[in-house]
Amino acid sequence: MKTIRETDAWRMNGFAGIFIIALLLAGTVFSVLQEQFVLGGILVVLAVTVASGITLVQPNQSIVVIFLGKYMGTIRKEGIALTIPFSIRRTISLRVRNFNSKKLKVNDINGNPIEIAAVIVYKVVDSAKAVFDVDQYEKFVDLQSETAIRTVATRYPYDTFDNDDLSLRGNAEEVASELNKEVQDRLTVAGVEVIEARLTHLAYSTEIAQAMLQRQQASAIISARKQIVDGAVGMVQDAIERIEKEGIVDLDEERRVAMINNLLVSIVSDHGTQPVINTGSLYQ
Repeated sequence: MKTIRETDAWRMNGFAGIFIIALLLAGTVFSVLQEQFVLGGILVVLAVTVASGITLVQPNQSIVVIFLGKYMGTIRKEGIALTIPFSIRRTISLRVRNFNSKKLKVNDINGNPIEIAAVIVYKVVDSAKAVFDVDQYEKFVDLQSETAIRTVATRYPYDTFDNDDLSLRGNAEEVASELNKEVQDRLTVAGVEVIEARLTHLAYSTEIAQAMLQRQQASAIISARKQIVDGAVGMVQDAIERIEKEGIVDLDEERRVAMINNLLVSIVSDHGTQPVINTGSLYQ
């Protein structure tokens, strides 16, 4: 496929063009008054020809000039301009736009069905590509953006409690960066620059939402208990080492095991522990 890159079209000041048209019309009137109808007709044709090249360029817009099926260039400077007469001129907006995707149902990397949506902020930076390299670049942006969202969603799990793994819910910045790159790779051919891409909706599909919520809660509990146990073991180890180092109590193996057991139970227990105080035996 032949790629067309944006170039500058021939143009001149539009007010100068209007002045030329006025002179030609004045010459036409003068020729008619002098009964020089042939000259008057020629001047009218010239005035119409020049007038057909007058175009208005608004701020943050570009005009793609096409003459006899050939791309002649682009006008970006705002204001009134005179360009190639009888040319076709297509207006392309250079303003920043938003594309809000609909909620898409896809499977994450674990096969769980999820609902996902995103907003894509973009603008046209090459008018020639937007006009000639794709058909209706607005629809092209919509379709390619949704395809990129689906692609990124399948690369990550919805959620994970392992800090070493990326997830859609837990790593919003990384996912947004990946989505931005994926969308940009697809839209470069259309002369579009992606300014930002970010998820706006993320949830489990309704048919599994309740089950996945229970699974999420169970995983959270397991992760929390693991952290508690790891911390408790470290606390008990430090306590035993300090007691033995400072000689507070002389612990034999049996008492050492009992103290470790009591400390672990009191730290790890979900509810407050009730201490039992041994005041000695009646027959001691």
